[in-house]
Amino acid sequence: MNEAKPIAPVVFIIFNRPDLTESVFKEIARARPSKLFIIADGPRSDRANEAEKCAKTRQVVENIDWDCEVFRNYSELNLGCRKRISSGLDWVFSQTDRAIIVEDDCLPDPSFFPYCTELLEKYEDDERVGSINGSNFTHDRVMVEDSYFFSRYPLIWGWATWRRVWQNYDVSISRWGTLRENGWLNTVAYPDEFEHWIKAFNRVFEGGLDAWGYQFIFSQWLQRQISIQPQHNLISNLGFRADATHTLDASNVAELPRQGVEFPLRHPQVPATNFLADDIYMREHCYRKKKEKGLKRILRKIFPKR
Repeated sequence: MNEAKPIAPVVFIIFNRPDLTESVFKEIARARPSKLFIIADGPRSDRANEAEKCAKTRQVVENIDWDCEVFRNYSELNLGCRKRISSGLDWVFSQTDRAIIVEDDCLPDPSFFPYCTELLEKYEDDERVGSINGSNFTHDRVMVEDSYFFSRYPLIWGWATWRRVWQNYDVSISRWGTLRENGWLNTVAYPDEFEHWIKAFNRVFEGGLDAWGYQFIFSQWLQRQISIQPQHNLISNLGFRADATHTLDASNVAELPRQGVEFPLRHPQVPATNFLADDIYMREHCYRKKKEKGLKRILRKIFPKR
């Protein structure tokens, strides 16, 4: 592993879970980035003891025992996922041209940081590439010889990107209203997933969804950009539990095992989308739920509850 190369700036997004924050922070500390940006939301006024939990979480990241320039952006009021993370990353990219981004429940493999650092440098001027994923949800059903491949899907459980990409981000996806009517989705998505993305983009556009990630997907697709995805999964999401904001339901991608990438990295010859990997993601995360719900409705008609 090329450990001598300085790690790119790291962004750590925290909130109210000191135990998870501590686990992830240990991996950041092991990587020893020279620049660390910490974004924290404030407590919700209607949640008992949340102010104390937020304070304890912030205390976890106070002890930085390596040579590091630290930037903190803490909100005393609760802004919610949509506003807090989007505004926090606006702040980050006003000060750096690239960053590795990790949330408090996304435990990275140690190789994640040098992997992102090398690829941020290699593709910094390649407008075809919009982001670098740490996650791989194929469960090793897609075999590739290179260290990574390319996908249409940005996966934001541990990821990296550049200012040149983030500057196109629009938290309100203001162009969706027009694009929805002119068939734009046909040019970037498969028909089987239209319902999923139309529903998601509509909810974001109408302000009914407290999320920021769908907007990043929208932005990257709008720029016709693809993502880098590692050969094996590098991130384990530990946040599927009762105190989560979004990851409350059981999932086949919760707490995935991590398998480190080997160095030197083996680079693909061309940035061509891996359609098999994308098909697996589409069917299991953008399509399958609809089919399962339909099956459940049929079964309820056949076997009604007594």
